[in-house]
Amino acid sequence: MTSADNNGTSRGIASFLVCAAMFAASFAGAVARADNPPTDAIGVIEGEAISIEGPMNVEVVRGQVKTVLRSGSDVHVKAGQARIDLVDGGQIMICGPAHFSMFRAGGAITLALDSGTIHAVIGSEVSLNIYTPQIQARPISIGNGAEDVLVGWDSAGAMCIRANKGAVRLEQQLTGQTVLVPQTGDVSLTNGQIESLRAAAGHCVCAVQTVMKPMTPGTELSQLATKDDIKKKPAESKSPQENPVPPAPSEEPVYQIFMPPLQYDAKAKVQADFDPNLIILVRRVRVRPTLIFQGRVEGDPVVARAASPAQAAKSSSAPQPPPEASTWTRVKTYFRKLWSPST
Repeated sequence: MTSADNNGTSRGIASFLVCAAMFAASFAGAVARADNPPTDAIGVIEGEAISIEGPMNVEVVRGQVKTVLRSGSDVHVKAGQARIDLVDGGQIMICGPAHFSMFRAGGAITLALDSGTIHAVIGSEVSLNIYTPQIQARPISIGNGAEDVLVGWDSAGAMCIRANKGAVRLEQQLTGQTVLVPQTGDVSLTNGQIESLRAAAGHCVCAVQTVMKPMTPGTELSQLATKDDIKKKPAESKSPQENPVPPAPSEEPVYQIFMPPLQYDAKAKVQADFDPNLIILVRRVRVRPTLIFQGRVEGDPVVARAASPAQAAKSSSAPQPPPEASTWTRVKTYFRKLWSPST
């Protein structure tokens, strides 16, 4: 082997090692990105019908594809529900149709709610500010406990706020008025005015789901029937039905088509067509049977009676009609009338 061949082989090995190192670095970077979300990451969102605009990451976490919201993400929940698992802990449930945007500045999360209803369950270490077009709502922890708040709009268009755990501070963005909704408080506002604050129990509903509905239907594995299932099946089929209704006979004709099987030859460039004359159309109809009467006639029977001697004599004395004249007699009568002097 010459020195030139040795140099070419060395360069090939060096190039292979460089490519392998780059691939390993990119793979390690991808794993690092999946396990370590970016600093502006807010949380992982899941939903049945959602659309996201703006910054986001689609990553593989433990073999599952996840969508990570980042600061500036704009989310539309078209129908159903969506859930956000915050990277700082806790979750936010969104009941659609809804539209909101999320921002992160330092350790605080801002949620700008345009429509829909949200239900946030977070810890005391998470700072969440909820902005609506006129009202700012900020959950407040009591005794470093968890916070469970609900903010949204009811069917009448009034804004509703519920503090299940902790309190909620409301601030009117135009006038600067503030009010504190205590724990277990459930209030509503009309046109975003603090003066219209009133108690309204149960106007907004958005339950937190621990398990979301899967995006795609799962695989169903069939199982063999057990002995009990096999014994139960004939018992159900033999059980008498209550008031069985006999099926009505079909009066419509039934058409059936018989045709030769289709063939495909992968080696042939042109597939052979079958003869259309071999197609047979069969029409099946039910012939109505001839009507046959079976039974007996009801009523009094008619009995023939023998005639008495008086009735027989009366019938014999009655004038009998003259016998019908023969053809020759009628001819002679005609000529006699023809040549008689009276005519």
